[in-house]
Amino acid sequence: MVSVLTSSALFKTLLFLSLCSVWLLPDLALAKHAGITRHYKFNIKMQNVTRLCQTKSIVTVNGQFPGPRIIAREGDRLLIKGVNHVQYNVTIHWHGIRQLRSGWADGPAYVTQCPIQTGQSYVYNFTITGQRGTLFWHAHISWLRATLYGPIVILPKRHASYPFPQPFKEFPIVFGEWWKADTETIINQAMATGGAPNISDAFTINGLPGPSYNCSAKETFKLKVKPGKTYLLRLVNAALNDELFFRVANHTLTVVEADAVYVKPFKTDIVLITPGQTTNVLLKAKSKTPNAKFAMSARPYATGPATFDNTTAIGILEYKKSASASSSNNMNIPLLKAKLPQFNDSTYAMKFNQKIRSLATRKFPVKVPKKVDRRFFFTVGLGILPCSKNQTCQGPNNVRPAAGINNVSFVQPNTALLQAHFFNRSKGVYTTNFPTNPPFKFNYTGTPPKNIMLDSGTKLVSLNYNTSVELVMQDTSILGAESHPLHLHGFNFFVLAQGIGNFDPKRDPAKFNLVDPAERNTVGVPSGGWVAIRFLADNPGVWFMHCHLEVHTSWGLKMAWVVNDGKGPKQKLMPPPADLPKC
Repeated sequence: MVSVLTSSALFKTLLFLSLCSVWLLPDLALAKHAGITRHYKFNIKMQNVTRLCQTKSIVTVNGQFPGPRIIAREGDRLLIKGVNHVQYNVTIHWHGIRQLRSGWADGPAYVTQCPIQTGQSYVYNFTITGQRGTLFWHAHISWLRATLYGPIVILPKRHASYPFPQPFKEFPIVFGEWWKADTETIINQAMATGGAPNISDAFTINGLPGPSYNCSAKETFKLKVKPGKTYLLRLVNAALNDELFFRVANHTLTVVEADAVYVKPFKTDIVLITPGQTTNVLLKAKSKTPNAKFAMSARPYATGPATFDNTTAIGILEYKKSASASSSNNMNIPLLKAKLPQFNDSTYAMKFNQKIRSLATRKFPVKVPKKVDRRFFFTVGLGILPCSKNQTCQGPNNVRPAAGINNVSFVQPNTALLQAHFFNRSKGVYTTNFPTNPPFKFNYTGTPPKNIMLDSGTKLVSLNYNTSVELVMQDTSILGAESHPLHLHGFNFFVLAQGIGNFDPKRDPAKFNLVDPAERNTVGVPSGGWVAIRFLADNPGVWFMHCHLEVHTSWGLKMAWVVNDGKGPKQKLMPPPADLPKC
């Protein structure tokens, strides 16, 4: 039997179907762009590794050095189980991931979590929201990140393209720092004696020092390219204590992204990258195979008075030969060197940083706060602290070098700040009276004051949800002016301006760029200068801010922001996971 629909019934059926499609379309659209859940297992274990003709046992993830690459897409959820098989307490930080309402997964020890103890595990559970590009992960306790680090590659959503030409291939280029001695022993001895920790013995590119070091010619990273092709290099500075200049001999690089935010593309021969920063560059290979190999060199940008590791890591860019070319010729091909700026070329550093501008397009807008709710002025720099009574220090009058923000050297608590905040148990753990301004004014970049003793304490700033913050960070000349790469957890911020000398609150705000400022998670406070940033406190939790030179973090150049819950359900910090480690 065939049923025949009347025109009226047919109309009702079609209307019903069309309404269904309207209701279903948003779900289909969401499904198309919804992320997937990706699982990783990080077995934290010791591994014997040989560099510079010496073998030592280092802390690794899954026995790999550098550690495994994490690949995800914007919108994906990550479940990364960290299992601690080593004698040290361990935490992992997912550097640059916003961690919206998931501060429990951020990773800094005694800030958002107690460390994972020997034989224990913890699942870092977070979703990548509104971010794509290159970031990295690293240990966030003591100096373990010397060997415990690896890249994070966040691809755009499916069918979304890069705002620059699609590269032929992509490669992570991760800079590191290598010590022959055990790094935990180095920092523990330095803290015990009140001296400066020993400098590193080498820099590395993807874990390899390269031919400028003794017996390291075979330990050289090689990048093989095809003539005429364009490559995306994902640069990460995972070094502990050194900003780096990077150059590929006889090749121009195009910067297209900084700290996982697209930027207006610009050409450069040399990239400056501080610890904690990531930079994506396009490298266009020459159209014909040249009769040369090209050094990819990384060397420090160092502005402070202290000694530093003045060596150069070298990788090699090689062009793939045609099958007919003989391999014997390959041995005689000259290696062209890459000329880098002077180690203290702060003029070049300033000019390079000023070139980084956000795209500021309709698709990638700049959401810089136009109105400011709270203004802060932070001095960042060095000072001294008295050594404890049972400690004999190397310094005169039993003092030791220290570092601080607004004259406060941060004291790490023995329980996690985020737990104390969430359960309203801050008493005896921290206070929220961190100074908005330095305790006294002085010529910050001129002759230092006679009294350079710092205060110490676990002091935080408390912010209401959605507060717009303007922060000026001012370097000081106490114990020597120096560039400080400041990293803010939980947020990206906008870099409005930077300058040399003392910040002038009357004249300098006129220079603020509110149109296309760089959007970053780590910024270098210029040596003997200042930088102004803004951010919106739209992420409830406790968020660490610190110098990414590990020696300065150890000395106390750190603080934290408490962002209180908002009123809406999506403006509140999630409750802690059941497996959150205990102190």
